[in-house]
Amino acid sequence: MSDLPVIDPEAISNLRELSPDDDSFIIEIIDIFLEDTPKRIAELESSLASQDAEVFERAAHSIKGSSANLGAMPLRGIAEKIEHHARNEGIGGTEEMLAELKARFAEAKVELDKIAGRG
Repeated sequence: MSDLPVIDPEAISNLRELSPDDDSFIIEIIDIFLEDTPKRIAELESSLASQDAEVFERAAHSIKGSSANLGAMPLRGIAEKIEHHARNEGIGGTEEMLAELKARFAEAKVELDKIAGRG
C-alpha cells in the first residue's frame, strides 16, 4: 500500500491554475478521464485474454499518462508496473496487478467525483 494520496492536491491545483475563474476545465478533464479509463481497463482485460501484448502495453501506458496528469499517483504507479512487466516479462501473471489497478481506479474515481462536486 502506498503512502501517496489517492489524488495529489498539487496536480489538481496546477490544473485549476490553467482556468482559475471556474472549474469547468478541470471538470471536463476529470470527465474525460473517468470515461476513458474504463475503456483502457477493458482493453487490458481483452488483450490479456487474447494474449495481445502490444495492445496490453499500450493500454497500460495510456492509463499511466492520464493518471499522472490528474495526480492519481497510486493508479499511475500500478499502471507503470503493469506496463514495465508487459514490456520486460510479457503479459502473463498480470492478473493480480490488474485487480489492483481496478481498485486504484475505483479509489481515484471517488476522489475525482468529489473534486468535480459530485460526491
